[in-house]
Amino acid sequence: MGLLAAMKAGGCRGATDTADLGDRLEYSSWVCPGSQETLVPNPHARVRPHSPGPCSGHGHHIVSSTSSLGVMFVIPLTIILLSVALAVGLPGNSFVVWSILVKMRKRSVTALLVLNLAVADLAVLLTAPFFLHSVGRGTWVFGLAGCRLFHYVCGVSMYASVLLIAAMSLDRSLAVALPFVSQKFRTKSVVWWVLASIWVMSFLLAIPVIMYRTVLAPNNQSLVCFTKYSSDRLRAFHLLFEALTGFLLPFLVVVASYWDIRRRLQARRFRRSRRTGRLVALIILAFAAFWLPYHVVNLAEAGRALAGQGSGPAGVWLRLARSVFIALAFLSSSVNPVLYACAGGGLLRSAGVGFVAKLLEGTGSEASSTRRGGTLAQTVRGPAAPPEPGTSETLADSTNPLQ
Repeated sequence: MGLLAAMKAGGCRGATDTADLGDRLEYSSWVCPGSQETLVPNPHARVRPHSPGPCSGHGHHIVSSTSSLGVMFVIPLTIILLSVALAVGLPGNSFVVWSILVKMRKRSVTALLVLNLAVADLAVLLTAPFFLHSVGRGTWVFGLAGCRLFHYVCGVSMYASVLLIAAMSLDRSLAVALPFVSQKFRTKSVVWWVLASIWVMSFLLAIPVIMYRTVLAPNNQSLVCFTKYSSDRLRAFHLLFEALTGFLLPFLVVVASYWDIRRRLQARRFRRSRRTGRLVALIILAFAAFWLPYHVVNLAEAGRALAGQGSGPAGVWLRLARSVFIALAFLSSSVNPVLYACAGGGLLRSAGVGFVAKLLEGTGSEASSTRRGGTLAQTVRGPAAPPEPGTSETLADSTNPLQ
C-alpha cells in the first residue's frame, strides 16, 4: 500500500508526464519493466525540458489536458480523504478500545474481535500523518526505514482487518449451524489462539511490502518511496497475491458463511432473521466497499504487467486511481465507530459513553455459556439499564440467531 511512489530513472524506459497546472506543478514517472509506481507530485518543482531516459530512443512525453485534470483532482482528493479518515477514525477507534478495555470486565467473542479490529484500524491511521506530509510536500523525508515500516503497518492492518471480519462471519455461521458446539468452543483459550493466529498470519503475509519498497530520487529531485520489482512477472505475482490473500479469498469465506446462515434461517423461518447480524454485516459491507476499488486496480495492473503494457495513458490513469483508492481504503479504518454509533440508537441516550459496551453486551449464547475452563461471559460495569423501546439489538444478540 503505497501512497507515494515513483520509478527509478536509471535503466528504464523513460516516460515522463509533465502537467502545467497553473502553478507549474510537475508530475514525473519513470516506467520500468517490472515496476509498480504511483505518481508523486512535487509542487515545488518547475517544469523544464526532459531528456530521454538512459535507454536511448525510448523516451517520450505524455502531455495532455486530461492528465493535468487528473493531477489537479487526485492531489486535493487524496488529502481530503486522508484528513477525514484521521479526524474521524483516530478518536473513534480510540473510544472503542477504551470502552471495551475499561467499561467491560469480561468480554464476549464478538467484543474481542471488535477490539482487535479497532487496534488494527488505529495502527494504520497512525501512519496517515506521514502520508499527508508526503503528499502535501511532494517528497518523502522519512528515509528507507520509514518507507518500509509505514507501508508494512498498512499491509498488516489490511490483512488483520479482513481476517478478523472472516472470523466474525465464521463465528456467526457456526452459531447458526451448530449452536451447542459453538458455545463449547467459545472459551478464552480458543479465542486467544484464533486472535494470535490472525496476527501472526497478517505479519507474515505483509512481508512482501518490505521486500519491494525502496527510496530514491528520480532525476536527482525529491525523494520518493516506491515499489520496485525486477520483472513484470514478479510485479504481477505480488499484485495478484495481495488481491487474492487480502480480499478475494477471505471474502469468499464471508460470502459462503452468510449464504449458509441465510439458507438455514430461511429453512427454519426465524422471524428475527432480518435483524440478525445487522452490525456485523454492515462492518463487512463497509470494508468491501472501501477496499474493492483498490484490489480491482491491483488486478488491472497485474493484467497489464503480464501483457507488457505497463506504460501508456491507461497505465497513467490506473496509477492516479490507485492514489485515490488507497486514500479511500484509509476510510475503512474510520467508518466502524460511526457504524457502532448509528447501531447504538437509544443506547447513546441511556448509557452515555458506555454505549459501545452496552452494544456489545453479551446475551443469549454468550451470556449463558458459562462453564469451567473460562468463558467469555460478559459484564458491563455499572447498573444494568433496561432496554429502551425501539433500540437496535446488540451485536452479541446478533451473533446467536437461535435466541
